Amino acid sequence: MPIDIETFTEGTSDDLTEVTNAEKVVRFLVRNNDKAFTPSEIADGTGVKKNSISTVLRRLEDREFVQHKGDYWAIGDEERVRDAYRFHQQLNELDDQFGEEDVEEWKAHAADGTDE
Repeated sequence: MPIDIETFTEGTSDDLTEVTNAEKVVRFLVRNNDKAFTPSEIADGTGVKKNSISTVLRRLEDREFVQHKGDYWAIGDEERVRDAYRFHQQLNELDDQFGEEDVEEWKAHAADGTDE
């Protein structure tokens, strides 16, 4: 998707990095941690398509990043969200330092918990 030249020339590298729908939702809810929203309101506030928002919210709920009551959703355990963010940042740093293949191998090894 093209970006405007002002974003390209004056933006940070974060402005040029594609953000996932899940990241958009979590960021929105963290910024508004004193409120709960309907899925439609979250979609409007994040730019995530309304037909995708329910799937995103359910996946985030499975990971305990968001919580809901009735039709309303809010950020979940903020410490858990911070820990996940730090872990994600560390993986990106490892990727930058060692290369994507080594990090992918490490992630696969870490996920199964074996020492082989």
